[in-house]
Amino acid sequence: MLSIIGLLTIFIIVALLISGRITPIVGLVIVPIFGAFFAGFNFKEIGDFFNSGIESVISVVIMFIFAILFFGVMQDAGVFNPLINTMIKISRGNVVAVAMATVVIAAIAQLDGSGASTFLITIPALLPLYKRLKMNPYLLLLLVGISASIVNMVPWGGPLGRAAAVLGVDVTELWRPLIKIQIVGLLLLIAFAFILGLREKRIIAKKAASGFFDDDLDEIEEDEQNVDSEGTLLLRPKMLWINVIIAVSVIGLLVWGKVPAGFIFMIGFSIALPLNYRSVNEQMDRIKAHAPNALLMAAIILAAGSFLGILNGANMLDSIATDLVKVLPAIIVPYLHIMIGLFGVPFDLLLSTDAYYFALLPIVEQVVSSFGVPSISIAYALIVGNIIGTFVSPFSPALWLALGLAGLEMGKHIRYSFLIMWGFSIVLFLITMAMGVITF
Repeated sequence: MLSIIGLLTIFIIVALLISGRITPIVGLVIVPIFGAFFAGFNFKEIGDFFNSGIESVISVVIMFIFAILFFGVMQDAGVFNPLINTMIKISRGNVVAVAMATVVIAAIAQLDGSGASTFLITIPALLPLYKRLKMNPYLLLLLVGISASIVNMVPWGGPLGRAAAVLGVDVTELWRPLIKIQIVGLLLLIAFAFILGLREKRIIAKKAASGFFDDDLDEIEEDEQNVDSEGTLLLRPKMLWINVIIAVSVIGLLVWGKVPAGFIFMIGFSIALPLNYRSVNEQMDRIKAHAPNALLMAAIILAAGSFLGILNGANMLDSIATDLVKVLPAIIVPYLHIMIGLFGVPFDLLLSTDAYYFALLPIVEQVVSSFGVPSISIAYALIVGNIIGTFVSPFSPALWLALGLAGLEMGKHIRYSFLIMWGFSIVLFLITMAMGVITF
């Protein structure tokens, strides 16, 4: 009975998330409460489950809030602008170089862990260049999406935060073995961008030879960079090197791993904010500008803590795992995380990120860990297998923003990018297995 109630609870949450009828917060809070009531638990017991769940995610919540505020201030101050502008200038006029530079620019822009800000930085900056060179704008979206997905394996990115909340582990500890995967992934993507750039160059040459391009298209000025007046006022070019030192120090402390991630970002933000914006009004404006993103992510993680606390406290996940092992063929169960990881990108077309990590991951972890596979390895399989597909999923709000900025269509983007992203994801997954991060 517990298994049935648990599965129904998860199924209803996934269905609601897919349908878009309610926010993840509402589904993750309300549905498990009804499930626990049907399972025979009272309000006091459910309250205890809630407390247990919140305790397991509170450190992740603190880290998310201050990481988003910190990197928001770094972006406002223009810390990453010189590097991005340099890459644009170096690559201008060369199709292959532009494709490779796109990967690097997107990786830098994604350092704040926000896909929306990445697209807001990269699309307006690079789209005019792509249009001038007659490059396919869907290639821009593909390269930015894969690059941002690889970098999004940072602790302040959504996927790792969700996985850490599910497993009840420190998010920095979860991230450290993935650093080498990120490095390998970006190097592999740069090489892949070189190949795609060559292909694009040939396509452009063929279209030009056939008279495909309209000679009357307006020329886009070489240095067209539209920066709004507010953004210009926020830039702090004189503080560039101090900000770079602060950013590098924060990331270095995260890699070191001796200080809690939330505490590091809290200190970094508290130093960076008054250094760049001296008046109290300016400081409050910066906090207000980035608080919505920070609080939304924090609220989702807290709701997930409640959801997992109730399902774990009511022993629903244990019951599902036990019964699932009885149903599945014995030869498949120990490799379930590998199978799901390899199909992680297609799962992005069926499940939202919240449904994937908060509904699917707990079940797979409970089932496979009973065969001696480390829980953290199971999480890596699902993270690496799925993360590349983040920006080909219709459930990604940031992707819809990107499509709007570039004037592109979701269907065409999926047709252009899906198989390429899935193939790249499988290659990265196999590399991760070969490096011993994913075990079975």
